[in-house]
Amino acid sequence: MSISHLLLWRHAEAEEGYPDEQRNLTDRGGRQAKAVARWLDRHLPQPCRVLVSPAQRTQQTVQAYIPQAETRDALGTSASIHDLLRVTGWPNNPLHATTLIVGHQPTLGQVAALLLTGEPALWSIRKGALWWLTQRIRQGQHQIVLRTIVDPEFLP
Repeated sequence: MSISHLLLWRHAEAEEGYPDEQRNLTDRGGRQAKAVARWLDRHLPQPCRVLVSPAQRTQQTVQAYIPQAETRDALGTSASIHDLLRVTGWPNNPLHATTLIVGHQPTLGQVAALLLTGEPALWSIRKGALWWLTQRIRQGQHQIVLRTIVDPEFLP
């Protein structure tokens, strides 16, 4: 696969509470999810494999975009960098040309840092935001490029 895309979408704003896995989106979170979903409708390459954490807030976030997504326990609130990379096959063997992950911090930020710098770091992805990474070969060199960051607060 010469070009592949990995989109990391952090769940939208959620209510405080316990148990953590059952927290719902706030009204603001619902608006954030819908704004990013509209953006995805216009820009996301198809076909796209959509994978989501089983947590309630990630399920609600992805439902703003599509009614059904592939729920993966490996993307839950305690997911590790390696769990996410194993599920997607990134970076060495992407399983699909385009994969959208709806998940949690700190995992999403750690994955972005590792893929873009080669070193794990505690990068923060804002609630509801989407980071789009593209993997390509240029002049025989393997590259991972940050294509865009979508912040729902800047969308109509």
